[in-house]
Amino acid sequence: MEVDNLTVAVVTGGASGLGAATARALAAKGARVALFDLNAELGQKVASEIGGIFCKVDVTDEASVDAAFADARSIHGQENVLVSCAGIGNAVKTAGRSKKDGSISHFPLDAFDKIIQVNLVGTFRCVAKSAAGMLTLDPGEDGERGAMVLTASVAAEDGQMGQAAYSASKGGIVGMTLPIARDLMGEGIRINTILPGIFSTPLMESGPENVKAALAASVPFPKRLGLPPEYARLALTMIETSYFNGEDVRLDGAIRMAPR
Repeated sequence: MEVDNLTVAVVTGGASGLGAATARALAAKGARVALFDLNAELGQKVASEIGGIFCKVDVTDEASVDAAFADARSIHGQENVLVSCAGIGNAVKTAGRSKKDGSISHFPLDAFDKIIQVNLVGTFRCVAKSAAGMLTLDPGEDGERGAMVLTASVAAEDGQMGQAAYSASKGGIVGMTLPIARDLMGEGIRINTILPGIFSTPLMESGPENVKAALAASVPFPKRLGLPPEYARLALTMIETSYFNGEDVRLDGAIRMAPR
């Protein structure tokens, strides 16, 4: 589907990083964009810069998601594009010994559950509700009603130490992509997933320079961090190419993550 002034898009996690870059790219091509995020200050700033709207959303809360979709649709109309970038991370070993006193502990299950609820269940919640809305649209060329892009991570395939919860959540996104594409194939709704490697996001940029330099050097080629506009370009390719469906694509400079 061509991204133009008929395109209505929702971008979760749209206040910063990969989501903000994608929202800007969509708006630059004429799309009407709604940003879903918890950060109202950043979200409203980006929305005002691109002529979009901001909706404060907690993707783990069904009422919050329902209200945001209702608000966005009341202003822009039913979305035919969803880009899901909302997510969080943590790093805790499954079990281990304290270096201080030798005591043994394990990954707190509430912390594990939170990652799953935000990254995996929150993503699916938005997908299911957006897909239901897209079903109300008249089909266009090729019978298409909409397109979705999800965000996983290279950790879905080569997670590092401490990433059991994060990798499980991102692996779940990869695992559900093809079944969702099959669920929606009779309705003309496509879905694809991007697995980003090490990207220059606000969280990454806040880290020490030596750490960023070491991470950049670990990328086979090009030896730098990924740039959010590169993610956005791939997302637009997935949206605009109607034969692109049910795929999971790494965007990582050919990196394969080491154990730690």
